[in-house]
This record gives sequence, structure tokens and C-alpha cells, in this order.
Amino acid sequence: MRTAMAKISNMASAAREHMSICRAKVEEKVEKATARTHDEKKIAKERRKAKEARAKMELHQAKARHAAEKSSAK
Repeated sequence: MRTAMAKISNMASAAREHMSICRAKVEEKVEKATARTHDEKKIAKERRKAKEARAKMELHQAKARHAAEKSSAK
């Protein structure tokens, strides 16, 4: 039971991560469309990369938390 709950929680966390990445890409496109200089476009790209890295970090933390909850329940 705990294994199934951990697996479902991991899937939900992965879905959240994918949504965060998609949102970051859309925001980057909007920023690039409104940017006037090449530097502003670079900054938009860096922001997207930072948001993606943050989403991946949160996914790994959530997976570790789910594994800890699974092992502590035994």
C-alpha cells in the first residue's frame, strides 16, 4: 500500500514539474516577444533555465520525501 502511495505521489510530483517547466517556457516566450534588446532576450532565457532547475530540484526533493515516508511507515 505504501509503495503504491509513494508511486502515485511521485507521478503527481512529476506532473507538477512538467507544468512548471511548460509555464516557464511560455513566460520566456512572452518576455522575448516584449524584449527590445538582445540582452533582454538573454535574461529571459536565463530566467527560464533557473525556473526549470528549481522545478527539477523540487521534484527530487519530493521523491526523497516520499521514499522517506514509505520507509518510515514500515
